[in-house]
Amino acid sequence: MANTTKHQILTYLIATVWLINGLLCKIFNLVPRHQQIVARILGSDYAWLLTATIGSLETAMAIWIVSGIMSRTNAIVQIIVIASMNAIEFFVAPDLLLWGKLNALFAFCLLC
Repeated sequence: MANTTKHQILTYLIATVWLINGLLCKIFNLVPRHQQIVARILGSDYAWLLTATIGSLETAMAIWIVSGIMSRTNAIVQIIVIASMNAIEFFVAPDLLLWGKLNALFAFCLLC
């Protein structure tokens, strides 16, 4: 398989992860745990609105990834977002994470 094809597959795979997490898990609230995490970190008054906003931004990230525009900047933004989000969740809401504190290991793998 050519490097270009591998790159394209990986690009679409990464975009799909952002799309699923943003659109399905957060905007459509198919995984209520995400809203619970946001409520724990930012407060429950506007948890749904903030979760939907985060989901919209994650969906926009998927579109940005597929667009190929400023891909290096996009990669840097993804690293910062994943590292920040997982660090906050690790300390504030580890009991709500799918794999608890082990989530940090998976996040670290994504960052490498």
